[in-house]
Amino acid sequence: MKHDMVRSELDSVDLRLAARLSALRAEHGWSLGELAERSGVSKSTLSRAERAEISPTASLLNRLCGVYGRTMSQLLSEVEAEPAPLVRGAEQTVWEDAASGFVRRSVSPPHPGLRAELVEGRLAAGADISYDRPPVPGLEQHIWVLAGALDITAQGVDHHLDTGDCLRLRIWGPTRFRCPGPDAARYALVVVLP
Repeated sequence: MKHDMVRSELDSVDLRLAARLSALRAEHGWSLGELAERSGVSKSTLSRAERAEISPTASLLNRLCGVYGRTMSQLLSEVEAEPAPLVRGAEQTVWEDAASGFVRRSVSPPHPGLRAELVEGRLAAGADISYDRPPVPGLEQHIWVLAGALDITAQGVDHHLDTGDCLRLRIWGPTRFRCPGPDAARYALVVVLP
């Protein structure tokens, strides 16, 4: 029963996300073809994401965030109601990229008057996610591994983080997050707008 409730919550987020992606494109006055050119994502994939026929991957959302000048947390917060100063654990937005084994929880959602946010990430053992560019150039990140191990590549440099390790960096180009296993990785991510 609990799994069904979580699945229903995730489906609801996907529906609201699809509507927001469609609205963002309309706000910019772009056709699907124009957005495809700007993002490097096919028109058919964009169309299916806007109609909630597919659950967008982390990589796809990252590309769209780059085009729209938002962090992923900002985009995900836009599908929620008015942000509250206190967000109870049971009310935090959870988004899952089932294809890559990535689960993202917005612990402290972004707020227009603040530059930082806190995210919990979980990667399944063997999961490997690549982002071709940051959603906002110069984005500051602090990645603290709470359980398991995480391999991160940024600026062409490989970093191996074990439980308790923290990596601090600014993102200018491609990044890659990998969970070498054997267990899943759980980490806290602090995102700070430049």
